[in-house]
Parts: sequence; C-alpha cells; structure tokens
Amino acid sequence: MKLLNFLNNNLDTLFHLIIEHLQMTGTALLIAILIGVPLGILITRYRRLAEPILAIANVFQTIPSIAFFGILIPILGIGKQTAILVLFLYALLPIIKNTYTGIEGVSPSMVDAARGMGMTDMQILRMIELPQALSVIMAGIRVSTVINIGTTTIAAYIGGGGLGEFIFKGIQLYRNEMILAGAIPAALLAIIADKILEYVEIKLTPRSAGKLK
Repeated sequence: MKLLNFLNNNLDTLFHLIIEHLQMTGTALLIAILIGVPLGILITRYRRLAEPILAIANVFQTIPSIAFFGILIPILGIGKQTAILVLFLYALLPIIKNTYTGIEGVSPSMVDAARGMGMTDMQILRMIELPQALSVIMAGIRVSTVINIGTTTIAAYIGGGGLGEFIFKGIQLYRNEMILAGAIPAALLAIIADKILEYVEIKLTPRSAGKLK
C-alpha cells in the first residue's frame, strides 16, 4: 500500500528517473557495441591479440562497480559521464567475447566453400560469418544490457541520476517503499529490454543464414 501511494505521488519523478536510467544504459551499450563487435572480429583475424584484449576486458568486469566509480571520480569528477564510462567498460567483455566465440564457431568448411566461390574476406564476414554468429553475438549484447541496467542504479551514488536515486534515498531514510520504487522498475526494465533484444535477434537472423547461394 505504501509503495502504491508513493508511486502515485511521484509519477513524474519516476518517469524522469526511468528516462535518465535508459539514456545512460543505452549510450554505454551503443558505444560498447560499436567498439566491442569490431574488436571481436579483429581478434578472429589476429588471434595473438585475443588473449590480451579479452584479459583486459575481463579485468574491467572483476572490479567492483563502487570501487570503479571511486577510482574514476578524482579523474573525471561526478555525474553521468563517469557513469557512462564505467557502464561501457562493464559491457565490453560479453560483447567482445561472444563476437569472437560466435565467429570462431562458424564451420571452416562453410568458409572454405565460400572462398572457393570467389568471395572476398569482407563478403565472407558479411554474408557467412556474421549471420551464423548473430545469435551468439546477440546473447552477449543481451547479457551486457541486463548487467548495465542493474549497474546503472549505482550511478546515483556519484550524482548520475537514474532509478538508483530512489534506492539510495530509501536506504538513507529507512523507507522500503522508496527502495522498491527504484528496484522494481529497474528489474522490469531489464526483463523488457532482454525480451525486446530477443525479438530483434529473431527478426535479424535470416532463415537462410550461412547458406551459400
């Protein structure tokens, strides 16, 4: 009852915080995709780079988010920019790793057949490898999305805004309804985003993926 009353009295604020939350998560995720997918492709071509690049991305994942924010605040200050950078670094590993794994999992005989038909490396990547690897790549993007939506709640700790505002204020004031008003929408956003990306994956994956014409 308290939760419903709180939400009813703070709908405008809730909507504003949800928009902030999505903006930070979406910006970080878009940058991670634009950098992570090409990096994943790159290390399939230059395998000696795979271990160090994946190791560096893995280091970012192992640093606790609060500590990560604390390390960057003296350098970048507080606010959305620092939050987006941390979220971007957290999103990188699943995207790079799944892109690499997906392309590496494409049948060599299929690639050889395409090359025998006179396809260039770029054509093979675009017409054979990426369609075959798309489901694995999308799985990495979905993991990064869910992780980032949850991690974005901590952005409020450094003045980044988002649904974490309700959570941290609720903790400070010992008001469970405020905590739930931030936590429940964040969880719902993660579920909805995952389902949307699952739908996008199905739509983008051609039925004839990987078939030579």
